[in-house]
Amino acid sequence: MYLPPFFNAKDRASALTLMREHPFASLVSNDDTGLPFITHLPLVVDERAEGELVLLGHCAKPNPHWRYLQARPQAVVCFQGPHAYLSPTVYPDLTRVPTWNYLVVHCTVEATLIETPDAKDALLKRLIGDHEPAYAQQWRDLGQEFQHKMLAGIVGFELRVSALQCKLKLNQHRPESHAAMHAQYSAGSPDEQALAVWMQRLGIVAGAEAG
Repeated sequence: MYLPPFFNAKDRASALTLMREHPFASLVSNDDTGLPFITHLPLVVDERAEGELVLLGHCAKPNPHWRYLQARPQAVVCFQGPHAYLSPTVYPDLTRVPTWNYLVVHCTVEATLIETPDAKDALLKRLIGDHEPAYAQQWRDLGQEFQHKMLAGIVGFELRVSALQCKLKLNQHRPESHAAMHAQYSAGSPDEQALAVWMQRLGIVAGAEAG
């Protein structure tokens, strides 16, 4: 993606935070005609030994995307964080224009399919653990016959991250806007409030603590 230096976040921790706070991602690879094919899905971020980063997910078996990954394992995953319009009223003068602020992570990945029932069950338990740990007992109580029927309807995959880009576009290059921008976002929509929190995390607002 287009990544100007002001917005190029090279801090891996920021990227991981964004990915975990916004796990509903877009998985992009090529179909059999050569066109991009996109599946929107939740992914689990798994940090392994020696800094290896793996994304865990699954799709419905009728979704042809897993076949495309099997044939062409390289893909891209996009995580979209909060985003919002920025009014030029945040500037102290009138010779300004509006913009849009946003936070995104792009990962280049290599896919490996997960097809055995035990491995798919473990993958689902990771997803349950992230989003509703209490459901784990209900899943166990459903019985093996029902579980195997459900597991037969999905194909899991591991997406090993080979490259990562994190773009945090928060008007960093316009410090004269920061105080008014933070005040405007703090009083705005949920996305705008989330951007205000990220301004604090990154120390963009004077006196704010990094988080």
